[in-house]
Amino acid sequence: MWVLPEIWQMWTVFAIVGVGVVLYVTERYSIEAISVGLILSLMLFGNLFTGSDAGLGSTDMLSGFAAPALITIMALLVVGQGLFQTGALERLIVATNQALDKRPRRTLGAVFLCAFGVSMFMNNTPVVVMFIPVLTAMATRLSSSASRFMMPLSFICILAGMTTLIGSSTNLLVNDVLTRTTGMSLSFFTQFGPGITLALIGAAFIILASPVLLPEREDANQTTATGHQFIAQIEVTPGHPLHGVEPVAGLFTKLRDVTVRMVQRGDSQLLPPFEEPLRDGDVLIVAATRQQLSGLLKTRPEYLRGMLDIGGFEAGGEADDTLMLSEAVIAPASRMIGRSLEQIGFLRLTSNLVLGIQRRSRMIRTRMLDIRLEAGDVLLLFGYEDTIASLRQNRDLILLDWATAELPDIRKAAIARIIFIVTIALAALSLLPIEIAALGGALAMIATGCLNIRQAVRALDMRIFLLIGAAFAMGLSLERTGGASFIGTNVVAVFEPFGTQILVAAVFGVVAFFTNIISNSAAALLFAPIALSISEKADIDPMIMVLTIIFAANCSFATPIAYQTNLLVMGPGHYRFADFARFGVPLILVLWVSYVLLLPVFFGL
Repeated sequence: MWVLPEIWQMWTVFAIVGVGVVLYVTERYSIEAISVGLILSLMLFGNLFTGSDAGLGSTDMLSGFAAPALITIMALLVVGQGLFQTGALERLIVATNQALDKRPRRTLGAVFLCAFGVSMFMNNTPVVVMFIPVLTAMATRLSSSASRFMMPLSFICILAGMTTLIGSSTNLLVNDVLTRTTGMSLSFFTQFGPGITLALIGAAFIILASPVLLPEREDANQTTATGHQFIAQIEVTPGHPLHGVEPVAGLFTKLRDVTVRMVQRGDSQLLPPFEEPLRDGDVLIVAATRQQLSGLLKTRPEYLRGMLDIGGFEAGGEADDTLMLSEAVIAPASRMIGRSLEQIGFLRLTSNLVLGIQRRSRMIRTRMLDIRLEAGDVLLLFGYEDTIASLRQNRDLILLDWATAELPDIRKAAIARIIFIVTIALAALSLLPIEIAALGGALAMIATGCLNIRQAVRALDMRIFLLIGAAFAMGLSLERTGGASFIGTNVVAVFEPFGTQILVAAVFGVVAFFTNIISNSAAALLFAPIALSISEKADIDPMIMVLTIIFAANCSFATPIAYQTNLLVMGPGHYRFADFARFGVPLILVLWVSYVLLLPVFFGL
């Protein structure tokens, strides 16, 4: 082993970290590869060129993977995935969307307010995923472009993450550095006062500036077509929510998302416009797209209970299996041709339910179960993952793999909501350490069947995992070799003569710049030790510097690579890289100036 002088150890770490930052920015290699390469480089350096007392051994460099903050982030991702997988927020979102016709502006504000509120208490990535289709549909109904709503959605969720300890992974990571370095810790709502103030200022800027700074950009492939329609049926059984419903202007408004083409009442057929209320035993023949039927299944499965007995649907899979929606075509020379679903015994034969039948040549009015199948008919199928997959071997059907998608298992939605609320309450009231509450919530999601193991593992983002591990290693190396102290000393020497506000402003500006280049997590972990060093040398309360790092690192608005929700909305919003800079940079400047001017109010400086 060749032990380098301490000054050279510091500059070598600077060089390794500098190369890592450049590689992250240029994206020449994948984030996973760069992160592993950084960790390996720091481990090699620590083992070959530093003494055993330097604290740069392999155990130290890998300690980030066991950090409570990282464990908490991964567990919260699983909890958030449980809400997403069960459609726990689906009814609220659909109800809000349905109110759009009556009060468009108020409803749009309510959607963003809902996204903001949820993002305060859970990872905002699944929140953005859930709200993207809602806002896309709203944009269509308002005859506007999705580009007007997608970037504000991402930014609103990021702003919400500033307000509570678990609102963003950044907050947890910085708190972990604070605890490890000083023994102090942030409570659940320590940052709420200044955080909500900055969030409201940012939200006001978004409302005022988005009509001016956001592009009106349409999707070149956008179409106004509603999609091919399937014939389906809804049977009114005793206790059915449609029992006794009366038509309004000849239509059943409770089924506004599907078209009722006929009501079969015994041997009689009632055609629109309808005049009589629905009775037990009525069978509604409806025409609907796949998206409409899927939405009905996710939000009001009791509507389809009479025909499909969804409440008792257990055949073909275990209770924790993944529910799927798919399509299959009746093959030429299929034995099903000329026979109805009842004659075939389709459920018994395949363990899958048929939600609808699509016949491209014509739209027919008859009970779905009485339709005699023809070659080329498309069946909309509902079943478990393994039973859907088994249809690949069925010669009578051609399974359309590209049309296969998972469905939220809303039977577990109430359980998922309870687990989420209990997890947040335990952490917010400090009844349990946040990492224990989060792990307990993740385990409960799996144990109750809200998620299966495969879905839970899929929620663990390996890019985040390795990036945070590498950032921990970089921050620890800077701290142990004196690099953090060196930067802190020089920053204090340059800016302290101008006053504490200017010093804090300089730190905020540097971190806000880097968070848009190397991501918020990496910037937070890199600069947290430096900020604590500055607080010690300038005799500033470490809490002030820690919150400065948190708010600055959350200013991930200027580039799509700064935060993963920006990447999520880039496609649906049809944005270009420069669009984020045009809208995000002014937002960062507004937050930066507001924070600096309000320092005396927040902290009495």
